[in-house]
Amino acid sequence: MFDDLEILEKVYFRNSVLDYIIAFGSILLGVILVALFKRVILRKVEKLSGNTATHVDDYLVHGMERFGVPALYITVIYSGLTYLTLSRKIENILRIGITVVVTYLAIRIVSTIILMLLHSYVRRQERGEEKVKQLGGLMIVINIVIWGVGLLSLLDNLGYDVTTVIAGLGIGGVAIALASQNILGDLFNYFVIFFDRPFEAGDFIIIDNKMGVIDYIGVKSTRIKSLTGEQLIFSNSDLTKSRIHNYKRMERRRILFKFGVVYQTSLENLKLIPQVVKSIITSQDNTTFDRAHFAAYGDSSLDFEVVYFVLSSDYNVYMDIQQTINLRMYEEFQKMGVEFAYPTRTLYLTNHNGEPRKEKRENGNGVSERPGIIHPD
Repeated sequence: MFDDLEILEKVYFRNSVLDYIIAFGSILLGVILVALFKRVILRKVEKLSGNTATHVDDYLVHGMERFGVPALYITVIYSGLTYLTLSRKIENILRIGITVVVTYLAIRIVSTIILMLLHSYVRRQERGEEKVKQLGGLMIVINIVIWGVGLLSLLDNLGYDVTTVIAGLGIGGVAIALASQNILGDLFNYFVIFFDRPFEAGDFIIIDNKMGVIDYIGVKSTRIKSLTGEQLIFSNSDLTKSRIHNYKRMERRRILFKFGVVYQTSLENLKLIPQVVKSIITSQDNTTFDRAHFAAYGDSSLDFEVVYFVLSSDYNVYMDIQQTINLRMYEEFQKMGVEFAYPTRTLYLTNHNGEPRKEKRENGNGVSERPGIIHPD
């Protein structure tokens, strides 16, 4: 028995055998406790979080399982090793190693939680899955900030003078900002586009005389697929400074169209035309009639103006409805004997003997003649 006690009291590398047993025993116990925490407590918390309406607790549990548990293992090992009497060199190596690993895990935890919260926020919006694809550029910037703060914190914990580093970064940052102000401007405008959402991928927009569908929103530029097939590339700064017509969010489309009938149209038909047009429009699905009026006397036509609304933002739906209205109007006007007007010019030929003369009517297709009697001046 005394021999056993003597073995425990033997010293190797400044520590007795008993010290080694206690240190490694505490490490083993700690590892078992962390494993039980992961398998029992964390699993139960994960099941409970799966039954809640919010996803925040799910993300926290996932982050704890992915990065928190390894941090606990490292803490247990570090605590057990600190029980031993170690040389100053080994203590410094151990302290630096633990600080680096814990800082890395802390950075990853913060980055993962922020990413998951952004995913949750974006998915709750309309067409959220498409917007999740735009988070790549945003997360690059966020990760740069997180890693920058984490590295500064690491240097501070390692005993370096962080103020000198920050001062150096500040001077360098000013120089970089001056040299790349356009790039930084596009970057900040990317944040404006992402959070303010003036447009999204898939929206049809018009910018000045350019139009197309948003294909991709990047950190510096936005790509638009034009109607003619080519790709238009705009810097984010240009887009936020421009007046943008976003037709994707249009709940209904206001349609104004005009047509003219010939001056030979009877008064009765002129009075009927607005009612006929109204009945044609109201018979169409997804339309709301507004007005139809005999608006003006044109140079060669009696002009009507019609306004109605298409209850859809789809351009093809609008064109199908307008085509049906045009065909129905043509059909009804034929039944009424009403002619659509076209640009014409009437020439009156004088006859000094008072005899009948011919009236010439010129149009875009040539000259047509018909007899007519006009008294001499």
